[in-house]
Amino acid sequence: MDETTCTHDCAACGEDCPSRAKPQSLQEAPNALSRIGHVLAVVSGKGGVGKSLVTSALAVQLNRLGRRVGILDADVTGPSIPRAFGLNARAEGSDAGMFPCRTASGIAVMSINLLLADSGEPVVWRGPMIAGAVKQFWTDVVWGDIDVLLVDMPPGTGDVPLTVFQSLPVDGIVVVTSPQELVGMIVEKAVRMAEMMHVPVLGAVENLSGFRCPDCGAVHDVFGGSSIAAVAAQHGIARTARLPIDPALSRLTDLGSIEQLPDEYLKDLAAALDARLTAQTHGKEA
Repeated sequence: MDETTCTHDCAACGEDCPSRAKPQSLQEAPNALSRIGHVLAVVSGKGGVGKSLVTSALAVQLNRLGRRVGILDADVTGPSIPRAFGLNARAEGSDAGMFPCRTASGIAVMSINLLLADSGEPVVWRGPMIAGAVKQFWTDVVWGDIDVLLVDMPPGTGDVPLTVFQSLPVDGIVVVTSPQELVGMIVEKAVRMAEMMHVPVLGAVENLSGFRCPDCGAVHDVFGGSSIAAVAAQHGIARTARLPIDPALSRLTDLGSIEQLPDEYLKDLAAALDARLTAQTHGKEA
C-alpha cells in the first residue's frame, strides 16, 4: 500500500506491507495518576486450587516487607478478594478515574464487587465485556504509587488472561496448583501460555499440601503426596512454596481477616519475589 493512502490501522488492513512486520504492542497505558512499579499475575489452570488465597497472602507478606501493594481482581465472575480483606464499602470515583478501596494495612484493592450495590449479585457477562472491565481496572483506576500490583486471574487460559497478558506490562506469574495427579497438566497449560506471551514464571505454590493432625502432629496427604518439587524441576521454576490444609486460613478469609495471616505462610516466597523484582528494576535502570 502507498504510504500516502495508509491509515496505519493494521488491525483493519489486509495488505502485506513492511510496516506490518513490525511488532504491534497491545499494551495499554495505566491511568495518568498511577505509578506502578511491577505487575505480578497469579494464575491457575483450573478453579478451586486457592488462587485468590495465594494472591491475598502474597499481598499481605509483600506489604509487611514495606512494599506499596495493590490487588487488581480480574476474576470478575467469581470475585473473592474483597471478602478476604473484609472490604464492604463501595469504590468511589471522580473525573480523574475510579479509586481503589484500602484495606486496614493500606493495600489497594479494585474488584467488581466493590462496584455492585449488592455483593451477591451475579455478573452475567460475555467474555469481551468481562475482558473490557478488567482492562478498565488498569486504565481507569487511580492506583497512585504502587510498588507491586498483583493481578488475581480467573482460572484457565481464556479471554481475561489473554487480555491481561496483552494489555498490562506483566513482569511475571505465580502458578497455583494442588497435589493431585492433574497438577502436571494444569501447570503445563499455565506455563505454556506464559511462554507464548513471553512472560516468565517466577514461582509456584502448592495449596492444600498436607494436613497436620492437631492431636498427634502427623501429616496426612489428603490429596496425595506433594509433587511441587518435581513439577518445578520439569518447568524450570526456581521458587516454590507449599500451603497446608489449615482451618485457620479458611477462618481468616471467611472473617475478612486475611491480614492476620501467620507469618510463616508464603513469607519466604514473597521475599524471593521481591528480591527478583528489585533486581529486575535495577537491571532496567542500568
